[in-house]
Amino acid sequence: MPSSPWNLPNMLSLSRVFLVPVILVFLTLRTQFGFIEGFNIGDLIAGVVFIIASLTDAADGYIARKHNIVTNMGKFIDPLADKILVIAVLTALVELHRFPAWMVVVIISREFIVSGLRMVAASEGVVIAASKGGKLKTVTQIIGIIMLLFNIPGGMAVMWVAVLLTVWSGVDYVRNSAELLG
Repeated sequence: MPSSPWNLPNMLSLSRVFLVPVILVFLTLRTQFGFIEGFNIGDLIAGVVFIIASLTDAADGYIARKHNIVTNMGKFIDPLADKILVIAVLTALVELHRFPAWMVVVIISREFIVSGLRMVAASEGVVIAASKGGKLKTVTQIIGIIMLLFNIPGGMAVMWVAVLLTVWSGVDYVRNSAELLG
């Protein structure tokens, strides 16, 4: 009997999508919430909610693997929720002049390329699993975004590493999928 699409891992993935507007409200209307000891309350709340949303990504994957709960909805919503979360927050950080737009374009471009490769692979009955480089890229992006949200020094340096990992893992996916494109 197939698993229900409304299982805990999928609900955790969906929660990431629904937390994005919450993060964006606090981040983009940040001056409306005041300050505590020079720190913007809107940034603080946005950062905490981003951390919670990021933790749901680890939790949904762990639960799905542990209980062997795999659904087509999960295969669809989990990576989509990750992309929506990261791209939305990075876009808001561009608006706040904390992150350059060209880096967002690099990150989005890689996501389109890898998603396209996965669609081509799926049409051939091949599954392209997340690579170690892709996972490292994601973790580095999340750490960098948290640092930028909280204005922690070194956040841009971490994001430079994340962009380099983004390009490297994207090239790796293309290289490993070259036969599918032939």
